[in-house]
Amino acid sequence: MKAYIFPGQGSQKPGMGQEIFNEISESRDLFKKANEILNFNITELMFEGSSEDLLQTKVTQPAIFIHSVILALTSNKFKPDVCAGHSLGEFSALVASKSISFEDGLKLVSIRANAMQKACQETNGTMAAILGLEDNIVESVCNEIEGVVNPANYNCPGQLVISGEVNAVDKACELLKVRGARRALVLPVSGAFHSDLMSSAADELKKGIEKTEFKTPNFPVYQNFTASAVTNPSIIKSNLLSQLTGAVLWTQSVNKMVNDGVKEFYEVGPGNILQGLIKKIDNQVLVDKI
Repeated sequence: MKAYIFPGQGSQKPGMGQEIFNEISESRDLFKKANEILNFNITELMFEGSSEDLLQTKVTQPAIFIHSVILALTSNKFKPDVCAGHSLGEFSALVASKSISFEDGLKLVSIRANAMQKACQETNGTMAAILGLEDNIVESVCNEIEGVVNPANYNCPGQLVISGEVNAVDKACELLKVRGARRALVLPVSGAFHSDLMSSAADELKKGIEKTEFKTPNFPVYQNFTASAVTNPSIIKSNLLSQLTGAVLWTQSVNKMVNDGVKEFYEVGPGNILQGLIKKIDNQVLVDKI
């Protein structure tokens, strides 16, 4: 079985999508449509913008989505049995599986990105990467800390990102170093993604999801919130919303796909972050890009 996987925020890079635009004629209408849906020239930022231009959440998330989805929809190499996406990438997977349309997917990603950026401005949050500790120790320490701090991204064994209020994350980092963490590194992010501090963003996203038609996907999509294969549209919608304030169970999702028979993983989109994580989760599977 083959799984095609879609990256999340952090995979952006200057020039992203330009090669697809130049080499695949069918892609050009979709890039043009993306500009019309967003009501600004995002393709210009993708093709010609600087790293700083691409750092704003309201730009980053649509840019990665557009790059990933257009590649999936126009590539003759995209032949999945199942799909998954890391955080934002889950929206790309749902469009690629025909659960939602390109137009609706981009509208939801834009709502999500703008709502998350607003929530970041309204709350004092941050995230930190904890390296070299077992997940249960990180979970236990988070439970000991007063204030909002929780596991946010289970990226691979020995790499768990925590998220929450600045003071709570700082205290957790100090305690996790005492408990044996190789590193507890505060990340250069604008807020506390995948924590309760994103609850106002979840409220905004809920309005958009309720107005959007979700269909049964052409193949199962493994969702972050439950690390399980889903085809029921109502469950897809619920999990998509819960993911915004809940943890990204990436390690668990990859292990579940492998247990379900997946032997090949192909990353669809900019960068190669997910390929590196999968190799650390299971070094027996084939990992590549399309």
